[in-house]
Amino acid sequence: MYSNSLIELDRAHLIHPVASYRGHEKLGVRVLASARGATVTDASGRQLIDGFAGLWCVNAGYGHESIVEAATRQMRELPYATGYFGLGSEPAIRLAAELADRAPGDLNHVYFTLGGSDAVDSTIRFIRYYWIGRGEPQRDQFISVEQGYHGSSTVGAGLTALPAFHAGFGIPFDWQHKIRSHYAYRNPVGNAPQAIIDASLAALRQKVEEIGPERVAAFYAEPIQGSGGVLVPPRGWMKAMRQLCRELGILFVADEVITGFGRTGPLFACHEDEIVPDFMTVAKGLTSGYVPMGAVFMGDHIYQTIADSAGAAAVGHGYTYSAHPVSAAVGLEVLKLYENGLLDNGRKAGARLMAGLESLRDHPLVGDVRGRGMLAAVELVVDKEKKTPLPAAAEPARRIFDRAWENGLVIRAFANGTLGYAPPLCCTEAEIDAIIERTRMTLDQTLEDPDVRAALA
Repeated sequence: MYSNSLIELDRAHLIHPVASYRGHEKLGVRVLASARGATVTDASGRQLIDGFAGLWCVNAGYGHESIVEAATRQMRELPYATGYFGLGSEPAIRLAAELADRAPGDLNHVYFTLGGSDAVDSTIRFIRYYWIGRGEPQRDQFISVEQGYHGSSTVGAGLTALPAFHAGFGIPFDWQHKIRSHYAYRNPVGNAPQAIIDASLAALRQKVEEIGPERVAAFYAEPIQGSGGVLVPPRGWMKAMRQLCRELGILFVADEVITGFGRTGPLFACHEDEIVPDFMTVAKGLTSGYVPMGAVFMGDHIYQTIADSAGAAAVGHGYTYSAHPVSAAVGLEVLKLYENGLLDNGRKAGARLMAGLESLRDHPLVGDVRGRGMLAAVELVVDKEKKTPLPAAAEPARRIFDRAWENGLVIRAFANGTLGYAPPLCCTEAEIDAIIERTRMTLDQTLEDPDVRAALA
């Protein structure tokens, strides 16, 4: 009765993100009741390994008492403090300092948001302010990468280059432009790393010329394209694109909302990519998903230009919950956990995850395996030579997710038949092995689907 009543209340009242409203009404909600480590338990008592860390965010894993204690202590002492009027709180100040100390290069200034989407929105506003302050207000054109994801706010969703986030919303805006993704498995130039890098450089250069070099404000890129299907660029891609932006005189924004905080190995993927962007956005792993928080890292040269341009006037951008003390207290504790063993464990677990997924390459349905650290994907096909995706009739997003769930595994099942993985960094060897075993079981069951068998024939 408890579970059934929740399902009916959910149907009647709760709007779910990125969902078919009618489809969800028909299927009903799966209620999660508790979690510990890398395991979640639903309302019926079923236990599952969370191979996706919530929404690639519970990097530290569930149930850390020290995080709960940090939040509880802060809620008792000071549950809220505005950042307006020159006010602040110790946790937010200390977290900003700790993050700046660990960020690449001169990213010394941190603006806190509620999550990734408003972090991206904030960069757009800061970038416009920067160029206006520089006396170049005509620089109002922004470029991102096809199959990239930069949030689902009104403006950020236009930088996002996934059709589902545009349909019915009247976006992207005419000042938002795209270049082809580096997507190695399906790249027209082939999968040779340098060829892909050269093609992306040529595409960005051409797009800037089309728009007008004096009009372009910034270029946005993820170190790994997450929601586009965990698309991993060749080594050196980010560095080459960053260098070209510097040459062209446009700002470079690294979106690390997914890749930040140990997801690919180091605290930030930009360290591994050996770049210092002008802006860097983070969220998700910042608080391990325990409470909402995101952040914009701003280069010192950007900050100084904005500050000098504003002078004595206020820079008119702010959120009620920016630098929230409880979220900041959680962020500080999570950072300690990362550096006291979780990053190291994540690197080992990530190597085991990638090796395990690579062992699935011989499966009849596996076309590609890709990833870095604890961020990976397996792309399914019915013809390996032609790279033919699973047929739409097979409903891969729904059917594979359901099947994995029944097998005790939570993964991301994309509509094109790609399986996404982002387990918590706390995973044990046994849990990683179970993720691989349950994935293989799910693939074997999918291979028996009549529509999949027909497509294979």
